[in-house]
Amino acid sequence: MPLEREFFDRDVVTVARELLGCVFARRSADGDVAVRLTEVEAYAGERDPASHCYRGLTPRNAVMFGEPGHAYVYFTYGMHFCVNLVCGPPGTPSAVLLRAGEIVEGLETASARRPRSPVRDLARGPARLCQALGIRREQNGLDVCADGELTITAGASVAPDLVLAGPRTGVSTAKETPWRFWISGEASVSPYRAHVPRR
Repeated sequence: MPLEREFFDRDVVTVARELLGCVFARRSADGDVAVRLTEVEAYAGERDPASHCYRGLTPRNAVMFGEPGHAYVYFTYGMHFCVNLVCGPPGTPSAVLLRAGEIVEGLETASARRPRSPVRDLARGPARLCQALGIRREQNGLDVCADGELTITAGASVAPDLVLAGPRTGVSTAKETPWRFWISGEASVSPYRAHVPRR
């Protein structure tokens, strides 16, 4: 059964930590793929300078202002999609970026979508995760608490001492905020990279 909406209707940092170990899946005509989440980042909306919602509502971020438990998919760097899960009550936008996961279903389908990647790299990073799952703009706004195209279910619990925290990857503001969470020792966790200004 998918996680209840109440799971997401809480503080985004709490939700982020508890998403580790959960299983995020996409059903599609060319095959179902699921990942066990091993790395996430929390973004706290209008109180977080690194959030897409820091400056308020726009057509791009409108999903984040809606009901919790929906997917917020955005396009970045002109070539990649990233997927977040919306948290908190409507009107108070926050979301958890799904950064990385271990493929636990649909390995052949994920490999076909990323034919040059070794298994550990198939969903190692937010853009790769979306590629492996076949997530694009069409999945923006989907309800992950329903038994539909995108779902998230509880997985095996992760021991608290295995959950590590540190600064978020590649952000130019609130750079030291330790809202990136990952499972220690997991091969699928992406490397940390500090923000590098574009020239």
